[in-house]
Amino acid sequence: MMTVIYRKIINNENMERLQKDLDRLGEWAVKNVMKINPSKSKAVRFTRARVKDPLNYSLMDALIPEASSCKYLGIILRSDLSWADQVNYTVKKAWKALLFIMRIHKKGNSNTKS
Repeated sequence: MMTVIYRKIINNENMERLQKDLDRLGEWAVKNVMKINPSKSKAVRFTRARVKDPLNYSLMDALIPEASSCKYLGIILRSDLSWADQVNYTVKKAWKALLFIMRIHKKGNSNTKS
């Protein structure tokens, strides 16, 4: 199961609210006997601005690692809002499919080649 928590961050108050949301999620998980693996979590900041400050969010007393991209519903989302990773991923999948078809066509009999 995958859960996404997001909040538009404009100031420090928004950052504090997001951390409180994460804290409440951790409390809810403990109360409902749900296991959350913080090491499988990612903190991604989506912006075109050049921001140097690290993201210091934690879940169940474990720091959430910052990442430059994440995959959500089959789409690769990059922190700089670029589509380059998604395009490369799609092209790679298309090439694999094409090479598979070419290999089958090459090994096939005359009925499959016409």
